[in-house]
Amino acid sequence: MLKLAKLPDRTPVKIGITVTPDLAHALADYTALYNRAYSDKAEVADLIPAMLESFLASDRAFAKARKEAEVTP
Repeated sequence: MLKLAKLPDRTPVKIGITVTPDLAHALADYTALYNRAYSDKAEVADLIPAMLESFLASDRAFAKARKEAEVTP
């Protein structure tokens, strides 16, 4: 048996969302700051998945509830 387990499904899933104008503006501002900080040319859509992953990873109540409910991704 290999030490590395089989990788999970990495097929991208496209999700469409609608945001408020204020949130759209804030996301655009964040993207501009990100691009300046890292000399990058990322788009808002490039950053949103990483933002969501970071948010979910830092939410201890979510992690606890998910573990208790044994919810699978």
